[in-house]
Amino acid sequence: MTGKNQTVVLEFLLLGLPIKSELRDQFYALFLLMYVTTILGNLLIIVLIRLDSRLHTPMYLFLSNLSLSDLCFSSVTMPNLLQNMQSQVPSIPYAGCLTQMYFFLFFGDLESFLLVAMAYDRYVAVCFPLHYTTIMSPKLCLSLVVLSWVLTTAHAMLHTLLMAKLSFCADNIIPHFFCDMSALLKLACSDTRVNELVIFIMGGLVLVIPFLLIVMSYARIVSSILRVPSARGICKAFSTCGSHLSVVSLFYGTIIGLYLCPSDNNSAVKETVMAVMYTVVTPMLNPFIYSLRNRDIKGALGRVCSKWTIQLSLGQGL
Repeated sequence: MTGKNQTVVLEFLLLGLPIKSELRDQFYALFLLMYVTTILGNLLIIVLIRLDSRLHTPMYLFLSNLSLSDLCFSSVTMPNLLQNMQSQVPSIPYAGCLTQMYFFLFFGDLESFLLVAMAYDRYVAVCFPLHYTTIMSPKLCLSLVVLSWVLTTAHAMLHTLLMAKLSFCADNIIPHFFCDMSALLKLACSDTRVNELVIFIMGGLVLVIPFLLIVMSYARIVSSILRVPSARGICKAFSTCGSHLSVVSLFYGTIIGLYLCPSDNNSAVKETVMAVMYTVVTPMLNPFIYSLRNRDIKGALGRVCSKWTIQLSLGQGL
C-alpha cells in the first residue's frame, strides 16, 4: 500500500470522532438512533407530500427535494461512520473515498440551491400573493429543481476529477470521520494550487452567492411587511417563512462557524464537531422543524392516517 517515496495509495484510514473508548458504545447507539430518525423523518415528509394532493404546491415540491437531499446527505457519511465505530481498522478504499467525497459535495450543494429556490418561493408568496400562482408556475418550479440538480452534479464532478489527478504518498491517515476534501488535499504530495483555486472560486458561487440571494429575499420580505405594519401581517409572514428561516440558520450557521470563524486551538476537533452538526444533526432536525411548525404537514399526516385507518377497518370488515 505504501512505499518509501511516492506510491499509489489503495486505501485511507479514518481517525473518526474524538471519542473515548469507554464511551464508544453509547455514542454508537446515539448516532444510530439519530440516523434512523433522519431516515424516517425525511421519508415521512416525502411520502406525505406524495400522497396528499393539497401539498402539491411549489413550496412542498422544493421541500420534498430538500428532504430527499437531507436523507441522502446523511447516508453518505453515517453508515460508514457507524461501521468504523465498530471496526478495529476504520479504513475506506481510495475509490470509495472519492465516491463519498463526490456525493458529499453533491447533496451538500443541492441543499444550498434548494434553500435559494425556497427563499424565492417565500418572497413571491409574501410580496406578490395575488400573482403567486402565475409567477410560481409548474414549469418554473420544475426548472429550478432541475437546474439545482444539474449545477450540483457539475460542481461535485469538477472537484472529484481534480482530486483524482492528485498523487498521495505514504501518509494515508485522514483526521476525520469521512473523506473531507480539505483533509485529502493536506495528504496530497502533488501540487494542489489548482484545486485550492477552484475551491475558492466555486465556493463563492455555490455557498456565498446562494446565501446572499437568501438574505436579499428576506430583506425584501421584511421591507414589504414594514410598508403595511400590522400584527396579523407579521404573524402571517412569520408562519410562512419561519420554518425555512430556521433551516437556513442551521445550515449556514454551521458552515459560517466552521469556515469563517477559524481557531488555532483544537481546530481538528472543532472541524469534526461542526461537521457532525451539518451532516448528522441538521438533516435530523429539518423534518421536525417543518412538521412541528407547519399546519399543512400536520394536517396531511392526520388525513393520511385517517385514510389508512378507514381502509384497514374496511379490510377487516370484509
